[in-house]
Amino acid sequence: MPRSNQPRRSRGSTRRKWAEAEELDLERARAGIPTREVARDGVWSIRRITERNAAKHYLCPGCHRDIPPGVAHLVAWQEDSLFGAESALADRRHWHVPCWRSRRSA
Repeated sequence: MPRSNQPRRSRGSTRRKWAEAEELDLERARAGIPTREVARDGVWSIRRITERNAAKHYLCPGCHRDIPPGVAHLVAWQEDSLFGAESALADRRHWHVPCWRSRRSA
């Protein structure tokens, strides 16, 4: 009888993998998806950073105060940058949520 190039599967292995899989963290999954905002100063991509994912110190460009680790905030970059998408992504900034909101209304 000819040999098969397909590996043999043991029964129940798929079931075990699903049972061992960790529970999906919806908050973390949604945090990685940027939203798009259109403002007077251009089109912006906004990504929310949760408390758990905030691991470094940043300086908020709105109030010029520190954003310490463990504080939820936003990352914003301009989609319609004059110098292209790579330059816009390199110029992204971390904002406090209230500072970003007041920037839009000013």
